[in-house]
Amino acid sequence: MSNELHVYAISDSLGETAYAIAEAASVQFPNADFKIQRYPLIKTVSLVQGILNKAKREAAIIVHTFVDPELSTFVNNYCQENGLSVIDALSDVIQKFSQKAGEKPLQKAGINHNTDKEYFNRIEALEFAVTYDDGKDPAGFLKADLVLLGISRTSKTPLSLFLANRGYKVANLPLVPKAQIPAEIYKVDPNKIFGLTNDPEILNGIRRERMISYGLDPDTHYSNIDNIESELNFANELYKKLGCPVINVAHKSIEETAMIITESLDNNAQR
Repeated sequence: MSNELHVYAISDSLGETAYAIAEAASVQFPNADFKIQRYPLIKTVSLVQGILNKAKREAAIIVHTFVDPELSTFVNNYCQENGLSVIDALSDVIQKFSQKAGEKPLQKAGINHNTDKEYFNRIEALEFAVTYDDGKDPAGFLKADLVLLGISRTSKTPLSLFLANRGYKVANLPLVPKAQIPAEIYKVDPNKIFGLTNDPEILNGIRRERMISYGLDPDTHYSNIDNIESELNFANELYKKLGCPVINVAHKSIEETAMIITESLDNNAQR
């Protein structure tokens, strides 16, 4: 029997806000197995009805951000009548803003994505992060807003994508002892480079679990604690040489690490 807890993020726009709310809440419960599904661009009652019928079978939690009041009301009523937990993440905000602004809302979904420069910057940043992930092209280090360095399993790729979704162009490089460091790294402003590290014991557990997930022996050179410490020492020596900020990601969420990085960039920009 599955212990998955289903969450449906539904919207008549792209559903980014509903998904982000659900994801931000779910990480507060590390022992729970939340499965978040996004349903964007849902613009008719018939589509909503089908999704909610499926949600009912899975006893899902509903998080929605409908701008259309008819769809919002339909979802809220359906959930109330069928005993589903529902979070209406937008209607109350719009109502409060309307009261303060003294005008009625446009009630058009996705307005901020139509010609929003920030939105297109995010798309460009995401494409950049994928292109320059894992040091695929050293030229990316000189084009990036920031560069992440770290040994295997220090959250380089997920952190790159998270920051890209905030509009930052991120390149990252996996560090391997004895491997040659691209010359471009030494040309990057050290304040734009962030060295990621972790506790040896935590990395040992993460790497063992990764090998098990592949159906392989967990006790390998990759997961050996002495090897991990050697890799960390190699990384820390490089960070000292570069003079870059170092962040220990142990016990930190992606969001926390990203906040440290963006605050550091903002502080340097203000100097």
